[in-house]
Amino acid sequence: MHDESTVTTSTGIDAEQGVVDTLYRRLDALREEAEERLGEVRKQGPSGSPQNRSERDAFATLYEDRIGQLDAVEDRLCFGRLDMVGGERLYVGRIGLSDSDHIPLLTDWRAPAATPFYAATAARPSGVMNRRHLTTQGRKVTAVEDDVLDVEALRASGQEANLAGEGALLAALDARRTGRMGDIVATIQAEQDAVIRAPMQGALVVQGGPGTGKTAVALHRAAYLLYHHRDLLERRGVLLVGPSNSFLRYIDHVLPSLGETGAVSTTLAGLVRGIRITHRDRDDIAVLKGRADMAQVIRAAVRERQRVPAKDQAFRIDGRDVVIKRSDVKDAQARARRDGKPHNEARSAFAKEMINRLTRQVVEQLGPEIEDDDRKEIARDLRADRDLRIAINLCWLPLSAETLVRDLLSKPHLLDHCGSRLSRKERDLLLRDPRAPFTDADVPLLDEAAELLGDMPAAPTAREDTKAELEYAKQVLETFGSHSMIKIDAETLAERMRGSESRRTVAERASEDRTWTYGHVVVDEAQELSPMAWRMLLRRCPSRSFTIVGDVAQTSNPAGTRWWPETMDPLFQGGWHLRELSVSYRIPSAVAEAAQSFAKAAGLPVSEMSAARDVDDSVVAMRVAADAVAQAAADAARAEVEGLAGRGGGLVAIIAPDAHVQALTQIAPEGVDVVGARDAKGLEYDAVVIAQPAEIATVPQDLYVALTRPTRRLVLVHSGDLPRGLVA
Repeated sequence: MHDESTVTTSTGIDAEQGVVDTLYRRLDALREEAEERLGEVRKQGPSGSPQNRSERDAFATLYEDRIGQLDAVEDRLCFGRLDMVGGERLYVGRIGLSDSDHIPLLTDWRAPAATPFYAATAARPSGVMNRRHLTTQGRKVTAVEDDVLDVEALRASGQEANLAGEGALLAALDARRTGRMGDIVATIQAEQDAVIRAPMQGALVVQGGPGTGKTAVALHRAAYLLYHHRDLLERRGVLLVGPSNSFLRYIDHVLPSLGETGAVSTTLAGLVRGIRITHRDRDDIAVLKGRADMAQVIRAAVRERQRVPAKDQAFRIDGRDVVIKRSDVKDAQARARRDGKPHNEARSAFAKEMINRLTRQVVEQLGPEIEDDDRKEIARDLRADRDLRIAINLCWLPLSAETLVRDLLSKPHLLDHCGSRLSRKERDLLLRDPRAPFTDADVPLLDEAAELLGDMPAAPTAREDTKAELEYAKQVLETFGSHSMIKIDAETLAERMRGSESRRTVAERASEDRTWTYGHVVVDEAQELSPMAWRMLLRRCPSRSFTIVGDVAQTSNPAGTRWWPETMDPLFQGGWHLRELSVSYRIPSAVAEAAQSFAKAAGLPVSEMSAARDVDDSVVAMRVAADAVAQAAADAARAEVEGLAGRGGGLVAIIAPDAHVQALTQIAPEGVDVVGARDAKGLEYDAVVIAQPAEIATVPQDLYVALTRPTRRLVLVHSGDLPRGLVA
């Protein structure tokens, strides 16, 4: 903040309160208008022609979506003001609003006109004289803060006396944790804004240390792209991939609060239907399963189910001999593969070709004078014969991805055949009991298998737009009227009017379609992904439009990334670039220094990072007897809870070695999270107590993650020496 800022004045707050009141009145009016129109549509009931019902349903969905958007932006609707050198005044908020005469009242934070709110500096003011931050609680303005960018222009305007200041960014950073991620739309900093507004084409890798706002920046970038590329992304959606379900719950409200609902949030496992992952592989097994050459092992396992019998097989059907010849099976399989369809879909082509060949054998026995109807009858009889059907099935077995992977990893002969490129030691590592549950490292293998196999039942094909449907949609828009609250074109309305399938959300449609491809993919904690996991994501975005955020110093997956070019170059060739975030807004400076000191001593590839704030006594170390660590950690957590109570409360966690999590859970104070270091990744707490940091440090990345979770206070409870480089 600049020295020109002064203390908050009630005059500044009162003036802005009037503006905010006007904006909320307009928001209420738009919401009421949408609710009234929705009510009118619903009153019409289910009567009428199917086309009329589809029309009403389409508009009902549009109004419901609009009401949901207006509800989501209720909190902190307006958060900023720009005073331009030319005298123009611009208010910035979550969405754009205009009055009934279409005069702009509020500028969407993603609009080009709002860019200076985040990007302007005193060195490059971009025509901005003064930037004002508004802090609100509910619909009440509680503080205003001015950031003067052009002092001479401000003096010339005569507005110096109206300045105010409270420190919007530092106030936001000092706020207590709530267990849900807060958006940063009101306090985006220049280096973050440059990432958010970067072009959509290609892959953007955002590297940054803990607390630099990587996740928040990624979410705001998703909202920004949805705003500026709506035609593409609203139809195909944005896929957001997070490290865990708890992480997804932590961020689930951020995009709606920014006015967007067109993103699908999931974990990697969530991309594979019908499986539940509860176990994790040992590191050596995870590394092996994550290697790119496992794709060839899976492909060989699929090909193995396309078998050629050891010898020709003769059958007696209706008094005539037919023979499944090995040469015919080979030829029919080759023909079925030509179209490049997945295994289960191509199987019908193989079976049809085999029936045709067997039919010709019967026809040759009956003579050339046989009629077409008789040929069809012969083919039906052959298809109906149980023994023949079984024999053909055995030559091209239909199966699910789960069955294929389970068989591959539990049958030595199958793994020897399909994994011949692997060493004996590696194949032995992969073998397991057929009843063993699937693990996190199995997810990319299952997805690879699903891609090669295809669905067991044939998936229905979507109807295409027709000229008649588009013309009718245009007529509906003309008849119904085009309201300022809803922007829709004829193509979109035609999709909505086709039926329930097109009226479902992107998330609903994508979740039921394994082959769904997205317009853009955001990957958080991307350093954890193995080469096989990246294959999963690349097939879901053929355009290779990605936002990839992570920190290679926090990589805990042995199959993950420790240097971005090593991973990105093979995936995107020249179509990717790297941006770095260098300021940690979440972590107190003493915590950041302790974490960086440890990381450097452990040889982790940490990014240079500076902290934005200081907090007194933010790092404390407690050395106790080995048998007293658990109780000391629980007592320390209780003390932190009590200390935060005077500040309105907050979140406290105990991070412990995995082997001690269960025991600590039994004695931890109510409301305190007890987690392992890897489960804490991506989360943040007001205070963190780390039990036995030296044990966690056996995997240095895990301790680095644990050290960087607190926003106010870090307590180290240990019985021996602290890890090298870690000084409280």
